[in-house]
Amino acid sequence: MADKLRTLQNLEAMQARYIGTGHADTTKHEFLSNIVRDSYASYIGHPPLLGYMAVGMGEPREKVRALMIERMVRGAGAPPETQE
Repeated sequence: MADKLRTLQNLEAMQARYIGTGHADTTKHEFLSNIVRDSYASYIGHPPLLGYMAVGMGEPREKVRALMIERMVRGAGAPPETQE
């Protein structure tokens, strides 16, 4: 019982500290947006990977970097319409 409580407390602390980990009220769209943003941030933050992608796309590295930053800002697109 103590292990389960400790695990739950650690999870709550991690969710409070890191936005991308989600919580009970996180929607699917918010979670996917966090994954997309984290992925692009990782691609941009690793220059060899960014260079590899630039070669594959046939574009200069800085152009690919700018494109990825734009996509990172967009996230997973517009949120779905809610039906009330």
